[in-house]
Amino acid sequence: MTGEWLGPAMFGVAFLFIFSGFPVAFALGGTALLFAVLGVATGAFDWPFLFAMPERIFGIMSNFVLLAVPFFIFMGTMLERSKLAEDLLRTVGLLFGPVRGGLALAVVAVGTLLAAATGVVGASVVAMGLISLPVMMRYGYQAEFSTGVIAAAGTLGQIIPPSVVLVVLGDQLGVSVGDLFLGALVPGLVLAGLYSLYVAGVALLRPSAAPALPKSEREETGGRLMRHVLLVLIPPLVLILLVLGSIFAGIATPTEAGAMGGLGALLLALVNRRLSRHSLVGTMDETTKLTAMVVFLLIGSTAFTLVFRGLGGDTWIEGLLTNLPGGRVGFLVLANLAIFLLGFFLDFFEIAFIIIPVLAPAAELLGIDLVWFGVMVGVNLQTSFLTPPFGFALFYLRGVAPPQVRTTQIYGGAVPFIVLQLIGLLLVILFPGIVTGLLR
Repeated sequence: MTGEWLGPAMFGVAFLFIFSGFPVAFALGGTALLFAVLGVATGAFDWPFLFAMPERIFGIMSNFVLLAVPFFIFMGTMLERSKLAEDLLRTVGLLFGPVRGGLALAVVAVGTLLAAATGVVGASVVAMGLISLPVMMRYGYQAEFSTGVIAAAGTLGQIIPPSVVLVVLGDQLGVSVGDLFLGALVPGLVLAGLYSLYVAGVALLRPSAAPALPKSEREETGGRLMRHVLLVLIPPLVLILLVLGSIFAGIATPTEAGAMGGLGALLLALVNRRLSRHSLVGTMDETTKLTAMVVFLLIGSTAFTLVFRGLGGDTWIEGLLTNLPGGRVGFLVLANLAIFLLGFFLDFFEIAFIIIPVLAPAAELLGIDLVWFGVMVGVNLQTSFLTPPFGFALFYLRGVAPPQVRTTQIYGGAVPFIVLQLIGLLLVILFPGIVTGLLR
């Protein structure tokens, strides 16, 4: 009985370390070692449990699925650093320019394309913030509306395949990443549609907040514009079709498709004469940093999970989650509420590595489809990019926004899109066919 409190206490201590500013990977690993010692002292834990740690770490390092993470990060970062994303945004902006709210619609459209071409939120938000925000502000777009559209459209890379977080969720849930990609496709497009409807509504009800682009700004028109649009749109669309099409058709695994996407991004940069030593080194540096962060988080969370289970915490948490009032409904309410609230303070990777190993066994015991559950979690995690105070999309946008745009305006602009994302989450929960329809 003396060691029963150790399992539940592990979460409290881990979050205490995390919220104090300690790196999450080391907070999880340090908590695991601390409670292993406490567990041995109270007789609730045996040292031989830790003998499994080297094998588990080797399993992480040799996991072929996780190799897709650096490939997709490389692909997205290369497209952003070679200015191909910038070309795409400028061209689509000209296409939608004559329509009231056209620039905002262009941002949503390009955000969707960049999400399918890169899967990296930071690259999308930075590119659109640098290019479209100054233009939108110059021609009278309301600051809150402009920043909200850019931040929200940039987060579509979180859920629209090939999303890096879906690769991680597939690994943590033990399900096919290809199935998660296929299941997330329609929910991602539904979110993009909700954003577009909101933009159209604002343009209709508050014309001054989203005016049309002046004719003087539209340099190309007619056939010349259409030729330009096709030349800019076709290469990334071909890359998207090759990467996602090969996965959905079963020709390539996500890892193989990611490698092909990375090569495709390099070739696009080369053909457009944008491949330089500076852009290549910068892309490799960014890919290495993000991949190292993911690996260290995995190692820390593996140590945490191992000790947590050694202390009997898995039995405690499964009993708690499977015996909630309302059964499956109660579990889904609690799971979504926990993920949403943690999104105010933690990065989506951190939430995935801390929460999913705890929720997945309970979900399986309750008979919940883990592919559907993974997509639902992905949609919920997307809100973590927009929720203050630590929404990463808000930070990315703050870093590139003009000085006259206040931080409070960026936060305020995100609120309507958080509501839209929660509506999208509710649709996924109420209509599971949105996810499972393409899997049949």
